[in-house]
Amino acid sequence: MTHQTHNLFDAIPDTLQEELFQTLAESGSVRIERIVSEGHVTPLNEWYDQGWDEWVLLISGEAVLLIDGDVEAQILKPGDHVMIPANCRHRVEHTDLTQKTVWLAVHFGDSSAA
Repeated sequence: MTHQTHNLFDAIPDTLQEELFQTLAESGSVRIERIVSEGHVTPLNEWYDQGWDEWVLLISGEAVLLIDGDVEAQILKPGDHVMIPANCRHRVEHTDLTQKTVWLAVHFGDSSAA
């Protein structure tokens, strides 16, 4: 068996009409995903509300994450990470307009509805 090396920054389109979601690896109830944003935000009055846990790490760019019930939004810079428990409503309020915002997301628990 040959083990291939991949790079998280490979194959990112020059422009993105929509946010890019790509599964990098998965096994059992764990899915690792690359998300690439370019000024993308969660649509107004919409929330993500997932039935599984999600840990996200901001690799590049910047983002503002709002978690339902928190007084203030979280400003994320490269290296910042946050654990979002299952059924915790959250939304992306801002991503960088001048460079790609690259996220690494690890979904675990019952993500069969993903």
